[in-house]
Amino acid sequence: MTGGFKKLLALSLMVFISLMAINPGFGQNQPKSGPAKININTASAAELQNLPRIGPKVAQRIVDFRTQNGPFKKIEDIMKVRGIGEKIFDQIKDLITVGEGK
Repeated sequence: MTGGFKKLLALSLMVFISLMAINPGFGQNQPKSGPAKININTASAAELQNLPRIGPKVAQRIVDFRTQNGPFKKIEDIMKVRGIGEKIFDQIKDLITVGEGK
């Protein structure tokens, strides 16, 4: 081993040990907790607009639909709202929920 390689190896080891001291879970697979899903039964029109392809008009239609028809029973029911078809549903299905355990 050359002197430069030994120094690089020692420096790399020190960096790794420092990272382990700062974050004991460094290098381990940790479950990723993504952003919380938006509950389409309780979200305001403003909150619904955070979903891809949902603008102010469609967001208001979602709120109006659930006001007139009651809460959504399953996430697929959102496709009953005018302006939300399969393509949009496919983009938002992993971002929405109808409540706990459903």
